[in-house]
Amino acid sequence: MGFIPSLFTVLNLFCGFMSIINADTLNFEQAALFILYAGLFDMFDGVVARFTGTSSKFGVELDSLADLVSFGVAPSFILYKVYFFSLDGLGIALSALIMIFGALRLARFNAQLVGFDKNYFSGVPVPIPAVTVSSFILYYYNLNFNSHVSEIFIYCIAIVLPLLMVSKFKYDTTPKFNKREVKEHPVKTIIVILSVILIIATKGEGLFAFCLFYISTGIFRSTKNQVRKFFFSKKVSSDESDADENLKLKESN
Repeated sequence: MGFIPSLFTVLNLFCGFMSIINADTLNFEQAALFILYAGLFDMFDGVVARFTGTSSKFGVELDSLADLVSFGVAPSFILYKVYFFSLDGLGIALSALIMIFGALRLARFNAQLVGFDKNYFSGVPVPIPAVTVSSFILYYYNLNFNSHVSEIFIYCIAIVLPLLMVSKFKYDTTPKFNKREVKEHPVKTIIVILSVILIIATKGEGLFAFCLFYISTGIFRSTKNQVRKFFFSKKVSSDESDADENLKLKESN
């Protein structure tokens, strides 16, 4: 039974390899699709491991190696072949950022891993930037977006997403869809179900919007917490100053 999750991980790795091959032959649609296939296999290996009770450190390490190829090397290579090849050395550096920061993100994840189930990720999980690249190439790059807007987005994807991977922003994990999970996190479960329906209804175009929405949730959560801390600290300092004034009045009396 322990071999089954690893089989899905190997298929994830193979899809990453196929994505690189197709990108090298300038077949960008197939290259992007193979990253999405890799994402599906990456999702299933975790589900199967939990279902069969076969989660292991070996599986975690193998999964990280596969993720680095499928969600690090492959999307970086696609970005280079699609656009950044024209910028010579600078283009190589920019397109490699997803791969480099993806490796850092995976190494940090493995080093800090305690148990196999997490309530949230620290930083954007590695598959999200790769899926963002794929959905952008498939549906928006010089298609729904004109060349100028496409150029802005491709720079943002290449620079901002790698930084978010190693950030401390908190991101929700995929819901497990059991009774306990649905009861504890009903909003998250509903959002995921509605997102899947949206992606299917738009024949895949909604996937890019979902990625942007997911990426924004960590930034919004962090901003909300910082604002809350700011006003809480002001309230505490105000209460302390009021207490000091009352104490001075009592002492003077």
